[in-house]
Order: sequence, then structure tokens, then C-alpha cells
Amino acid sequence: MKKATPIITVDAIEPCLDFWTTLGLTVTVTVPHEDAMGFAMLHQGDIELMYQSRASIDADLGESGAPAGLGAELAHGTSTLFVEVDDLDATIAALGEREVVVARRQTFYGMDEIFVRAPCGTLVGLAAKIEGSE
Repeated sequence: MKKATPIITVDAIEPCLDFWTTLGLTVTVTVPHEDAMGFAMLHQGDIELMYQSRASIDADLGESGAPAGLGAELAHGTSTLFVEVDDLDATIAALGEREVVVARRQTFYGMDEIFVRAPCGTLVGLAAKIEGSE
């Protein structure tokens, strides 16, 4: 294996992008679907994320023999993204007001972290190594 990139399935991509661009990711690819965005790819360094709308998935796979409604089925899968950052204080400040799911805490595994909900519903853990921990 060489790389893993999450494809996050959402109803609408547009509300998700500001969250990630605020954290420094750049939107590198977008693909329209009907009157909205159907797919988007974001990058920063080694981080790569993909978003695809449920409607776009159903349209893309509709002629491939995949089960009808696969976009809705994929929505039942859950994942939480865990992103290591250099400076948690600066990251929290950049995000502004976000729904905090897990309050800021220091963990037994040496991270200072907080979990927030991105506008599309994705849970995102943001963490910085505690100085002196390995």
C-alpha cells in the first residue's frame, strides 16, 4: 500500500470547504454535479481529503451495476478524522466558533486535543504533541 485518502460522503460539499481552507488546505479539484458541487479534493502537505455528494455517487455508479442508492448507503458509514497540528491554540483560534464534541484535554498518549464537528457533520480531532512526550 502507498496511500489512503478518505472519501467523505455528504449531502452538500460547499459548506465543508471553508472549514478546511481555514485550516490551510487548498481545494485542488472540483467536479460539478447538476447545479452543485459533486466532488472536491483538498490538499495540504501529506494531507489529502476527498468529498463527494451522495447524489453524485448515485449518478456516477448508476450505470456500473452498483446497487441503487449506494450514496445513501455510504452515508451510514462513519469515520472520525484525527489531524495532528503544530499549534493547537492557533488552530482553535483560526476555526472560531465550532461545535465542540470533546472538550480540550491532554491524553495519556501525549496529545493536547479537541474534537469538533465540521459543517458537514464530520467529526474532526485536532491534536498537538505535548512537549516532552513521545
